[in-house]
Amino acid sequence: MKFGNRGMNQPVIDLRTSRCYITPQNHGFAVDEQTLSKDWKPFFRNANDHSNEGIIHSYKPWFSVQFHPEAQGGPRDTEFLFDMFLSRIRNRNHYEITILDNIYRNITHIGSDNIEKVLLLGSGGLSIGQAGEFDYSGSQAIKALKEENVNVVLINPNIATVQTSSNMANNVYFLPVTPEYVTRVIEKERPDGILLQFGGQTALNCGIKLKENGILEHYGVRVLGTPVETIEMTEDRQVFAEKLAEVNEKVAPSATATNIKEAIGVANKIGYPILLRSAFALGGLGSGFAENETELKALAAKAFANADQVIIDKSLRGWKEVEYEVVRDINDNCITVCNMENFDPLGIHTGDSIVVAPSQTLSNHEYYLLRSAAIKIVRHLGVVGECNIQYALDPYSDDFCVIEVNARLSRSSALASKATGYPLAYVAAKLALNKTLPSIKNSITKATQACFEPSLDYCVVKIPKWDMQKFSKGCISTQIGSAMKSVGEVMAIDRKFEAAISKALRMVNGECDGFGYVPKEIKALDTKQLDKELVNPSDIRIFAIASAFQRGYSVDKLNELTRIDPW
Repeated sequence: MKFGNRGMNQPVIDLRTSRCYITPQNHGFAVDEQTLSKDWKPFFRNANDHSNEGIIHSYKPWFSVQFHPEAQGGPRDTEFLFDMFLSRIRNRNHYEITILDNIYRNITHIGSDNIEKVLLLGSGGLSIGQAGEFDYSGSQAIKALKEENVNVVLINPNIATVQTSSNMANNVYFLPVTPEYVTRVIEKERPDGILLQFGGQTALNCGIKLKENGILEHYGVRVLGTPVETIEMTEDRQVFAEKLAEVNEKVAPSATATNIKEAIGVANKIGYPILLRSAFALGGLGSGFAENETELKALAAKAFANADQVIIDKSLRGWKEVEYEVVRDINDNCITVCNMENFDPLGIHTGDSIVVAPSQTLSNHEYYLLRSAAIKIVRHLGVVGECNIQYALDPYSDDFCVIEVNARLSRSSALASKATGYPLAYVAAKLALNKTLPSIKNSITKATQACFEPSLDYCVVKIPKWDMQKFSKGCISTQIGSAMKSVGEVMAIDRKFEAAISKALRMVNGECDGFGYVPKEIKALDTKQLDKELVNPSDIRIFAIASAFQRGYSVDKLNELTRIDPW
């Protein structure tokens, strides 16, 4: 072979089913398929260079592969080969033909039929929780759809976006993303399909209402990509927990309530402390932690002002928060494109947390444990396109819970795309047209295909940007928690975490020269006040950590106060 296939992320295609799997490999030679005898057939092929990756006998229980299905130190996607081997040994007297000539099929182009016009829902006006990240997603989707000669109709009331530029969508409606206005556009434009997953929670909520009201069925509009039923599964906490239990995965103990009395009953049953949040909410709006009934009543009153239902979870504050960006196509090919870890422990909204990619504190075992669970869950839910899955991981064991699955492009998706170079929104739009991952070319290399998992030899750090100093002292709490308060974020890339976080801090604060900078309000704190700042996270806690190191605090002491995982 010219280069050989080496690494943990080599895609191979099972020629019996056209399914693509990610495999660990380390070889420089391959079988020449032209030399196989008539009873032997190719079993696997590399999706990138099309070299042979396995052979199988036509009717005897013999097969061999050129990768590592035992996955020691790599993905476990092909563990089924061991079951297949044992099954054939047990049933050795009953040989079946394993590969038929007619099972070979053209996998270079599988696409949707009769989709000529698509309605794309944007994210609506700018607010905390929906801003530039969904402009990025929508712009990438428009680009992908136009490549497939699809007429794109966009609804987005925000004129200050790239996606509403004159050279993007074919038709743009500067209207609110609400069922009433979207219905009028559907009536006028008569699109063949609608895309819900590129406009954040606003677009998802609107799409669910359109389905419930029978508008989509009435006008014959197909929901492209992830079905509405899957979206509803991920949004309804009880249904979500039941679906995960079907594949032996769990969420934190939780329940829903529709009034304050119900909420008190649920909290008493689960046990304090609890996390309360609004259902179908944007950016964690109306959420928070309650240590007792008094705090619960105050939180619930605020949450019910924005929603008819609240979700009450057992608090896992202090556990590590890890997330994976997962992509799945109509043919059940499934990959994890990026793994990210929150610098802060669970309890702080991802939008308000420092995020590091790839994760720095996970062992190889933990990484692949969560990856396998993510792929299993996404397949079971039936996501088509891109989604984000968030975990709470016990820092002292392998125990973990699924926090949530966002069945849409999210803030993290935009970060993951830029961090890895993998255009998640672009690929998700193609998958919504029923194309498959192996059929989509890698837009960077032009030679490989989209069914691969990027491998990073650098570190990416995202730090949020807050504007709380604009408010008078005492008008707004500077503490951060489960409800998002940041209004922007910066991303820095470097070979090492230390350099990347210093770069990001310099970008987010003009006076900061990197990690080690301590503002005057932190310098003025005595030891007791500094400890309080470390225990209660705020927009300047990272500077309090720097000050603590300078004052001689040990790593163990800081871990005890902040619950930030040491590494």
